[in-house]
Amino acid sequence: MIPIAISSAGDGAAPIAKDLQHYMRPGTLQLAALPPLSLYVHLPWCLKKCPYCDFNSHEMKAGDLPEARYLDALIADLDAALPLVWGRPVHSIFIGGGTPSLFSPQGIERLLSDIRARLKLAADCEITLEANPGTFEKDRFKAFRAAGVTRLSIGVQSFNDAHLQALGRVHDSRQAIAAIEEAAMAFETFNIDLMYALPGQTLEQLEGEVTQALALMPPHLSIYHLTIEPNTYFAKFPPVIPPDDLAYAMLDRITEMTAATGMDRYEVSAYAKPGHRCWHNVNYWQFGDYLGIGAGAHGKLSFPHRVVRQVRWREPRLYMENALAGHAITQDEEVPRSDLPFEFMLNALRLREGFALQDFMDRTGLPLSSIEAPLREAEAKGLVTRDFARVRPTERGFDFLSDLQGLFLAD
Repeated sequence: MIPIAISSAGDGAAPIAKDLQHYMRPGTLQLAALPPLSLYVHLPWCLKKCPYCDFNSHEMKAGDLPEARYLDALIADLDAALPLVWGRPVHSIFIGGGTPSLFSPQGIERLLSDIRARLKLAADCEITLEANPGTFEKDRFKAFRAAGVTRLSIGVQSFNDAHLQALGRVHDSRQAIAAIEEAAMAFETFNIDLMYALPGQTLEQLEGEVTQALALMPPHLSIYHLTIEPNTYFAKFPPVIPPDDLAYAMLDRITEMTAATGMDRYEVSAYAKPGHRCWHNVNYWQFGDYLGIGAGAHGKLSFPHRVVRQVRWREPRLYMENALAGHAITQDEEVPRSDLPFEFMLNALRLREGFALQDFMDRTGLPLSSIEAPLREAEAKGLVTRDFARVRPTERGFDFLSDLQGLFLAD
């Protein structure tokens, strides 16, 4: 067996050699089949760290990027992980960050070419690249399309210059509109990221934001409530954000306005026109597998008798050093059997269509009896509806999603 070098105690720990036999040994689960597999690639640098951001991102000017060395590290990371996913087709690739569009189109082309040389990509493999309006120039998006990217996700967040300034964004509304127009010419499908419940935002301002977004006719919108995350600038210096009742009113208005243009709210924060759902994210929400490579990347992989979560070195310099030495992983943990129902529901209940009962059994290796009691309670509280094949969150379940998911926490 090919050894997999893993450090299981966090950054700074000595690597522990594990091979494929370790993951294939008998265990308490019995998965009938492995779920679909995706690949996540993390490119960790930004021009500026936003005050609300808790992602693994690091400020660096585009000209200072160690692009070639980082790409070398990514491929070394992938090479070491290949035994764990050998022979499995990859249905989607998501290149996230950070600001991946800081990397050159030539670098992205090299990355995708190296990935194709090592993994079997499905014929219709979706390849998404995150991009920010402040990091593009004319024809750059077209060059990413020529490099093999099939879908762009544009981090606009707002079309209001005052709100953009409050969010610490490096672009203005004019640049955002220009970036979206450029993306629409280069890509058949793309996404606009927006945020709501921003500091000082009114319902009328929110309506203006959504009106502007819809006027640009995106096939997909992701709209997120601004949350104050720990270990961010906003956590230390919290802005005044709209109260919960106004935030709920904003969400209702977003759903009304998107539906009027033929966009379907298929997930709590995602709206899409027919045929334009983000397959990569749907795979997450359906408890599919994903191999995560890059600084701080997380992954979830299934084997016949266990489900494993992995984390890579977080700090970019340490990641590059260790990945190039064959030791990219800092955490490798089997998901406890008792945690699998909650882990599954944390994802699946975000989808408007809910989940198939057969998928729960196939992807957790657990019997339906393991979730019967919390399902009965959720149904009694009006949070889900179910039949012999599917479980779906109700409107109330969507509104109180955290409460619904919490019913499946292990005792």
